[in-house]
Amino acid sequence: MYKMLRFAFPLILAAFVLSGCRKQPPTPITDSAMGSDSEFGNGDDLIPSGMDSDWGNDGDLELRDGDESIDLEEGTYNGRQMVRGVLQDVYFGFDSSSISSSERSKLQDAADHLASNPSDGLLIEGYCDWYGTEDYNLALGDRRANSAREYLDTLGVSGDRIDTLSKGSLEATAGLSKSESGQDRRVELVILK
Repeated sequence: MYKMLRFAFPLILAAFVLSGCRKQPPTPITDSAMGSDSEFGNGDDLIPSGMDSDWGNDGDLELRDGDESIDLEEGTYNGRQMVRGVLQDVYFGFDSSSISSSERSKLQDAADHLASNPSDGLLIEGYCDWYGTEDYNLALGDRRANSAREYLDTLGVSGDRIDTLSKGSLEATAGLSKSESGQDRRVELVILK
C-alpha cells in the first residue's frame, strides 16, 4: 500500500497543480491589412457614416513618450505649438491599419500643407476603439500612425518633419458597438508650429 501511495501521490499532486495553471485560449484578432494587395490596403475598409469631427480632449492629461512630452494644457509637443482642426482626421476600419482610398485625400491635404509651410511639422496621433487589450490597442494605434507616415513619405514628405504617437484606446468611449465606435478608429493630424 505504501509503495502505491508513493507512486500515486506525485501524480495526484502534479494533476492538482497543473489544473490550477490552465491557460486561457488566445482571442483571435486579425488585421485586414494582412494579405492586402498593396502596402496601404485595398480600399475596401468601411468608414462609418455619421461621424462628427468635434471630438476633443479634456486638456488635463499629460502623456510622455521617452524624452518627448505632450502637455495638453499648454498645447505643446516637444516645445512646439500644437494646432488641431486644420487637417481632417483619417479613419480606419475595425482592427485595421490600412488606409482606404477614400481617406487618402486627407493625407494629400497634409502633404500640401507641409509643402506650403516649410517650417511646420506634423504629429500623427493613432487612436483605437475600446475593443481589445490596452497593449494591443497601443500597438494598433502605432501601426495606424506609422501607416499614415509611410503614405506621406510616398507623397514626398520628409520623415524628419513627422512625429508619431499612439494613444491607443486612452480616449475611447467604452461600451459602444463596433459601428458606433468608428469615431475612435482614427489618426489625428496635428500641425506643429
